[in-house]
Amino acid sequence: MDTLSGSIERITFYNPENGYSVLRVLPDNRRTPGKNRAGLVTVVGNLPELSEGVHLKLSGKWVKNPTYGKQFQVEKYEQTQPTTSTGIQRYLGSRLIKGIGPRLAERIVQQFGSQTLEVIENQPERLREVPDIGPKRARMIAKAWETQAQVKEIMLFLHSYGVSTSLAVKINKQYGDQAMQIVGSDPYRLARDIHGVGFKTADRIAQAMGLPADHPSRLEAGIVYTLNQAIDQGHLFLPYQGLVNTAENLLSVAAEQIKPAIKRLTTEDIICQDKLPLSYSLEKIHSHSESLDPMDEHDMHRVCYLKPLYHTEVGLAKQLSALAKAWPTRLSDLPPAFVGMDSNLSSEQLDAVRTALSSPVSVLTGGPGTGKTTAIKALIAALESGRKTYALTSPTGRAAKRLAQATDRQASTIHRLLGYSLAEGFEYNSDKPLLVDLVVVDEASMLDLSLAQQLVKALPQDAHLLLVGDVDQLPPVGAGDVLRDLINSQLVPVTRLNTVFRQASHSQIITNAHLIRKGNMPEFISPSHTQMRDFFLFPSNTPEEAASWVVDVVCQRIPQKFGFRPLEEVQVLAPMYRSSAGVNSLNEQLQSSLNPASAVRIEHRLFGSTFRVGDKLMQIQNNYDKNVFNGDLGYLRNIDTTDQQLLIEFDDRLVSYDWSEADQLVLAYAISVHKSQGSEFPVVVMPLVTQHYMMLQRNLLYTAITRAQKLCVLVGNRRAIGIAVGNDRPAQRYSALEWRLKH
Repeated sequence: MDTLSGSIERITFYNPENGYSVLRVLPDNRRTPGKNRAGLVTVVGNLPELSEGVHLKLSGKWVKNPTYGKQFQVEKYEQTQPTTSTGIQRYLGSRLIKGIGPRLAERIVQQFGSQTLEVIENQPERLREVPDIGPKRARMIAKAWETQAQVKEIMLFLHSYGVSTSLAVKINKQYGDQAMQIVGSDPYRLARDIHGVGFKTADRIAQAMGLPADHPSRLEAGIVYTLNQAIDQGHLFLPYQGLVNTAENLLSVAAEQIKPAIKRLTTEDIICQDKLPLSYSLEKIHSHSESLDPMDEHDMHRVCYLKPLYHTEVGLAKQLSALAKAWPTRLSDLPPAFVGMDSNLSSEQLDAVRTALSSPVSVLTGGPGTGKTTAIKALIAALESGRKTYALTSPTGRAAKRLAQATDRQASTIHRLLGYSLAEGFEYNSDKPLLVDLVVVDEASMLDLSLAQQLVKALPQDAHLLLVGDVDQLPPVGAGDVLRDLINSQLVPVTRLNTVFRQASHSQIITNAHLIRKGNMPEFISPSHTQMRDFFLFPSNTPEEAASWVVDVVCQRIPQKFGFRPLEEVQVLAPMYRSSAGVNSLNEQLQSSLNPASAVRIEHRLFGSTFRVGDKLMQIQNNYDKNVFNGDLGYLRNIDTTDQQLLIEFDDRLVSYDWSEADQLVLAYAISVHKSQGSEFPVVVMPLVTQHYMMLQRNLLYTAITRAQKLCVLVGNRRAIGIAVGNDRPAQRYSALEWRLKH
């Protein structure tokens, strides 16, 4: 093979999916063929994510591209250290080493010359000889150098398996100097332990290492992955045969090999199997069309849970049942006619407040404009008059903030209410219950099974619980469907507010939301209600046309006609991630329009995304250490390329992220409707075309519209809207909470 050595001058292209790269390299040998006018060589091939300034030794062959001319096609690579002072300065100045930027690299090389890398590796304490390097900076550089050396070793091992440099950094951070040993002995641990490494990546590594397709650890890892994928889709379990079928397709092995693996996982207490009445199971899961296992008994249907979710579901059902039947309670001494001081309450609202005071567990549901918040305020007044204690809470920070503003009382997230910390877990639990008489959970449609159980577990046995939410919205992002299951179980009293109050009835957003909820088409022009000008449709028939309209509406038309600021007050909600009018594509287009690249605007590419100062971002997983949660929105205020950190502003506080943590963040100019739950925005813009038919459901459209406070713009066509309005059969979640509450 031909060889080439040199330093990377520019990264023209990098595909994070497969590592395909196009580099401009400055060769060490001046007589190297294929150089352009700037003396650079084009290098192409599958490589890890590299940085400019990195020195490489490459093996491959020269090829002639009919369009781009002579190129070096890489087959093998080795990351090497430069030997000249100029090369070392460029290498250190590439910001590959945390704590060293271009100017500091120049000063270090001026001090140590060609011995610089040897000093950093073997005598890092001598870095303090360089002006402006104190002990803290010297320690940071030494640690970063050691980490980089470890990552390089891991990267050489993982490169052929398609693992990016960013993931190699995370693997090293997780396992330290044991990384090579752990990956070599059990690559499937990567999928269990490291966010961003899925089963398929771990499986690719394992099979490249020679692990047979029917190896027990592979089969068991694939089954657990299948159940985790179901959990990510909101399910609590999978039918036994459905699990067998899905795992069989994933692993490409016979069902006869899957079943013993499920049995082993059950024996090892990783999986819990249960049996549900066949009639119940068929009713709940018929739409999934899985055949029943012929080994099942005629009257029962076998299902498989991961152990934690099984015990969570069983525990929550028992705790809710016990709480609902408790008597006397902490509010039993309030007289029956205690509520009635507010003559403005409707009879429905009055019933809701009285039910919350008289029933240990109750539900208040209703659409926008029906007065749920007014009922909560009346309940608070009654509790305060009776000198009773209460807590107002919600699953998300944004929803809790809105609840506090609406009631003029303190409200918090459920995690904060329960005193959650990363080190200690939940402070309040069954051993240390909350000191309250009643807890109100707003936006309860977002309450997933695990969080619901933690909350109920922390309630005193004689306390009251009121769940307030809109049951017609999408189910929670997490697994389970607690609010809907509790309502359907008929275990507790439910008050539904149906009357839209006069002030709300003047909003076309609210009027259309209720039309959609009832299965009717929204009205875009109403001659008899000309003041209703907060709901619009921009016609388009293709995803490409819709995307173009969305960018124009967000960046030009809305700011010019209504004065809303596009970055801070307008939120694009999309049904899907892919397609030209999906979340991913719209984010790229809106970033380019609202926050374009600029010589004065710092940017950096991480995990396949370009992060640019000023970007609107969203956290996509709970980070209890940073107190930032899935769905929180923020703005990128600074990129420190020397210390390799991003500084994000969430509401009124700044949070720092290492570059290795950037996969927790995504662009949020456009977000999915699911991620918008619990939030409200002054303006919502939503593309809706027939190509989105897989996601066109009534509760999705209803949820999106009800996120808008002042203006809602749909971009699409009436046929797509009609499909969504007519589809009132959202995919059922595999959940047995309703059945357990009934039994």
